[in-house]
Amino acid sequence: MGSAADFPKIDFTSNFQNIINNALSSTPETRQAVDPSTEELLYHVPLSKQADVDKAVSVAKAAFPAWKALSYDERAGYLGRYADAIEANVSGLQELLMKEAGKPVSNAAGELQFAIAHVRETAKLRIEDDLIEDTEERRATVRYLPMGVGVGIIPWNYPVLLGLGKLGPAVLAGNTFIWKPSPFSPYTALKLGEIAAQIFPPGVVQVLSGDESLGPLFTAHPDVAKISFTGSSATGKKVMQACASTLKRLTLELGGNDASIIYDDVDVAQVVQKIGPMAFMHSGQICMDIKRLYVHEKIYDEFLAAFVQVVKSFKVGGGGDPEAFLGPVQNRMQFEKVKDLYSEIGKQKWQVATGGEPVAYDGKKGFFLPPTIIDNPPDDSRIVVEEPFGPIMPVLKWSDEDEVVRRANNTNMGLGASVWSNDIEKAERLARRLEAGSTWVNSHFELSPYVPFGGHKWSGVGMDWGIVGLKGWCNTQASWVRKKF
Repeated sequence: MGSAADFPKIDFTSNFQNIINNALSSTPETRQAVDPSTEELLYHVPLSKQADVDKAVSVAKAAFPAWKALSYDERAGYLGRYADAIEANVSGLQELLMKEAGKPVSNAAGELQFAIAHVRETAKLRIEDDLIEDTEERRATVRYLPMGVGVGIIPWNYPVLLGLGKLGPAVLAGNTFIWKPSPFSPYTALKLGEIAAQIFPPGVVQVLSGDESLGPLFTAHPDVAKISFTGSSATGKKVMQACASTLKRLTLELGGNDASIIYDDVDVAQVVQKIGPMAFMHSGQICMDIKRLYVHEKIYDEFLAAFVQVVKSFKVGGGGDPEAFLGPVQNRMQFEKVKDLYSEIGKQKWQVATGGEPVAYDGKKGFFLPPTIIDNPPDDSRIVVEEPFGPIMPVLKWSDEDEVVRRANNTNMGLGASVWSNDIEKAERLARRLEAGSTWVNSHFELSPYVPFGGHKWSGVGMDWGIVGLKGWCNTQASWVRKKF
């Protein structure tokens, strides 16, 4: 592991440019994102066009043969050094992340810590050939070969972790990688690209910033082998359609409407302390946050009262607030969507257990909304059917196992789900009936670089992370060797 002195320091307050062929690259036009805590404009960033995409893809394609020829250990060495360089610049990255994403100190620090660990642990993964048959006459082997130029289209909610979580497996598998950050949060990505330019050979890792028109330029490009996209289900469908014209490989990690089912045998005081952060972390702007909470009717009133007290204890504050747990909604577009859902409270006469319509925030700067719990709304309510992606959620009653499984599965989404009980066997039995890419017993939103995550149904195609995710960056090849003619 290198020391901080081994790596040049990056300026995190100016000179935000694309990284193409390990060089800073400007564009004639620029744009600015907004600090969601203050609504103030942030730094100018490039507005990439077709020529920038063509250049980056051409460079990545040219770098691919030499990069894939390296061994896994050699490529892992680059990733380890990259993790060290990121860690050497972590304070500047954290300040930038708090500005662009509106993250309080604990959330920003946690994202960076996990992201650095993710790069280091990903570097330890290896894909071995699968020996299927080996007889005197013949040998059959399955191999996993890198694809070529990969593009990661990254969302605004976890811009560092989700970006590095695609970069690491892509380059470890032998691909070259282009990072396209969200227009709402381009800053950390550009600086992580600047750091990468100090570590990787030219063309292996590049970063291009732009507006909503940039993604389609990559999905249409004939020399891009794979798109890995994280974002909404609606946009994911458009990405899938766009990739069809060139039959690109793709991974889609899309929205979720995660259900959490609470049995009546739990320790209520203990469980609410765990569930509160898992439901409201990053103000509900995580695909794997708990979005629907089903509580057994025998403990419903006790649970709801205790859960409300936990949520009331969460301080709301701006990016960089050391005491805040909840920050703002990250951008105005999402803010208006979530506000529209809050407006249903009065119209539909939902029972509010805490929070409510954001009257107290009117006229104040920043995209802040009060953490809100809706008490047992009808199953066909928007708050139950839709993914809010904001700090508002329903708590619902249940009494029958078959009924609650049906209700939990009654959605187009299938990202994650959890079951909470002191009877582990019973909880696991119910969890196996839930239609989701990840299930948990007595936890939620638990992740590891070694374990894949992704969704069923409209929550995605394929999976990221772990050996499964690493193979997703490879073409499968069947190899036959005839030993005797």
